[in-house]
Amino acid sequence: MESKFSVENSIGKLWGKLDGWLDAIILKLPNIVMAIFIMVLFYFIARGIRKLLLKFLLKRISQQSIQDIIARFVFLTVILIGFFIALGVLELDKVLTSILAGAGVVGLAIGLALQGTLSNTFGGLILSFMPKINIDDFIESDGIKGFVSEISLRNIVVRQPDNNYVIIPNSKFIDGSFKNYSLSERSRIAVNCGVGYESKLQEVEHLVMKIIGENFPQKKNESVEFFFTEFGDSSINFMVRFWIDMKGAKQELEARHEAVKLIKYHFDAKDINIPFPIRTLDFGKNSLNMNANTIKAES
Repeated sequence: MESKFSVENSIGKLWGKLDGWLDAIILKLPNIVMAIFIMVLFYFIARGIRKLLLKFLLKRISQQSIQDIIARFVFLTVILIGFFIALGVLELDKVLTSILAGAGVVGLAIGLALQGTLSNTFGGLILSFMPKINIDDFIESDGIKGFVSEISLRNIVVRQPDNNYVIIPNSKFIDGSFKNYSLSERSRIAVNCGVGYESKLQEVEHLVMKIIGENFPQKKNESVEFFFTEFGDSSINFMVRFWIDMKGAKQELEARHEAVKLIKYHFDAKDINIPFPIRTLDFGKNSLNMNANTIKAES
């Protein structure tokens, strides 16, 4: 028996299906309106939260690029929350479950593929919120000294005193230790020197303490400290420690420069010797033998 194609029968079935869809849409119309309302509502909520973050909460972050990224991330998160709520209102639970499962698989794959990049990204976020490091701070990390010129989601850029730039990955910087000279306004430095064995040590100590104390004022709970450290090969060595205003390497160099000049000037005025290493050559018996052989040869 051959089945015959009927145009009227096909059109009837099509209209029946369209009629069913129309009935479903009409029944779901309140849900659709509510879902649209939820999406619009969460859009304005996301905008408001983003503006609030940029205006108040993100002022502690100096990098504008990181501010924008964090604000955008929060905005998209709020929009996604509204989207999932809208799907629940539309009773699309299976679609919601599929989306969440797919997002989990994709997120896992991306995380495994970009482990190093994500580590640097989260490191940049941590550095942005750390109160111990800011732009223009003078830091030292893993033997690298310089001023922080940029903190991004991938790395931290340090400008060295010679104006060369060093780029340090955030993950490496976070895992290691660093010294921030800019956290404290005052730092203590030491200057080393030596005097001859013939010098009067008490006079040397008193003079150096006076020189440093008068030219480098010490604040409350600060003092100039003087210590003889060792009997050297040609001098008795000492160290003087004192506090200075210091937030960078240049201030330390300037203070050392001034202290060395002052000590040298006053030592010269008091005839205090700063000896330099002296090497004496003693030929001993070899010299006498050489002279005796020379005399015999001449005779």
